Amino acid sequence: MLIRTNDTVKILTGDDAGSQGRVLSVDRAAGKVIVEGMNRVYKHVRRSQRNPQGGRLSKEMPIFASNVLVVCEKCAAATRMGIRFLDDGTKERYCKKCGAGNGQVGPAKARRVKA
Repeated sequence: MLIRTNDTVKILTGDDAGSQGRVLSVDRAAGKVIVEGMNRVYKHVRRSQRNPQGGRLSKEMPIFASNVLVVCEKCAAATRMGIRFLDDGTKERYCKKCGAGNGQVGPAKARRVKA
């Protein structure tokens, strides 16, 4: 999954389809992301010391990562991300539409040279 925290994403399906938001957290094991202000539900809570008034709390729920697209910072288009190796051996994310780099994915690794 090439989505990271603080990426701007566009929602493809559901009630919030077509809107954009910032990624708050990523759950790689479940393949889900939580987007700020999107996919909100009401959670009914009873009165307690933590929540003395009780009532309904509005909170964001996770969205499957396949239902969002990362918005490229350079071309401002919702696009898929790809991975490529740079000359120094580091991996970086890049926009599939404009080819602009969007940050490193991993540290440089030693590359084997065929003799």
